[in-house]
Amino acid sequence: MYKLLRNILFLFPPEWTHYFSMNWLKFLCSIGFKKLIKKFYCPKSNLELEIWNLRFPNRVGLGAGFDKNAKYLRELECLGFGFVEIGTVTPLPQQGNDKPRLFRLPKDKALINRMGFNNEGVKKVAERLRQWSIVNGQSRNTHSPLTIHHSRLIIGGNIGKNKMTANEDAWRDYETCFRELHPYVDYFVVNVSSPNTPGLRELQEKESLRKILTHLQGINKTMAVQKPLLLKIAPDLTHEQIDDVIDLAMEIKLDGLVATNTTTSREGLTTHQSQLTKIGAGGLSGLPLKHRSTEVVKYICGKTNNQIPIIASGGIFSGADAKEKLDAGASLVQVWTGFIYEGPGIVKKNCKTLNNPSFNSQ
Repeated sequence: MYKLLRNILFLFPPEWTHYFSMNWLKFLCSIGFKKLIKKFYCPKSNLELEIWNLRFPNRVGLGAGFDKNAKYLRELECLGFGFVEIGTVTPLPQQGNDKPRLFRLPKDKALINRMGFNNEGVKKVAERLRQWSIVNGQSRNTHSPLTIHHSRLIIGGNIGKNKMTANEDAWRDYETCFRELHPYVDYFVVNVSSPNTPGLRELQEKESLRKILTHLQGINKTMAVQKPLLLKIAPDLTHEQIDDVIDLAMEIKLDGLVATNTTTSREGLTTHQSQLTKIGAGGLSGLPLKHRSTEVVKYICGKTNNQIPIIASGGIFSGADAKEKLDAGASLVQVWTGFIYEGPGIVKKNCKTLNNPSFNSQ
């Protein structure tokens, strides 16, 4: 059924289709179809996982960039996601890069985006999250994980810097977002790995990371409730660069990593080179990223003896893909491009595979 719908939706521009689809789902939920949608798409199996004193309903989440402004939390919860990462959020609103900036590569089951951290700014997003927490009776500022019941949607806050902020001042932008979102999200992800903000990936260098992460950790320690702090890394790092990230993460006791962001590589694509040239710059996501993402996860877990929890992201379409990431050592997985190609049933299908006794016995 979804394949037919996808063929129709793919006739329209990707960014327009994204908002059309989510607003239509929002409308259906608002007129009484919420319970029906939830019944149809939410996994029935019990796949809870407790990590960072948070109880995740299941291991399959939605990666950052899909719900940048926290507009569709109710709808995404109805589709069964165990957690949703909002953002990337920046201190000030920004339009992002010029359109078109999102492109489909159907032959490769991939996307290329150069969105450029388009979002409404941290204050507006924080207010929307505050309203969400009131409506749902959910408090993020509690010492007891027992207050987190199995149906609660875990929300991550992915934070970044504004395009016009110089790298030497980037720590200020991350601090602003951290302070504003702290009462309303369950964990944070520092994004220094998007290829679509000029110079951002330079912040992945060890000393630049140290300055940002230790500053946020210092602020976190002053809070009544401390929130897990994770770092999202690019798949294009060399082993030496990954080693630097690992060394720093172990040294400062970082809570976890997200591996990986999109790639600038175009290696091995089926899509004709002329089309890729026409599309131009941007981060590639989807099936072509699966192998490299798994490789990075496995490398980190091997080097750290599984001491750093990892959220794996990149090329997850099926339950087998999710299992591959977990077998490599990840604790949780995130989908994004797979959601676009496989449709709203992706969480339920993935969880069905992960709930198989042969998986649970490993």
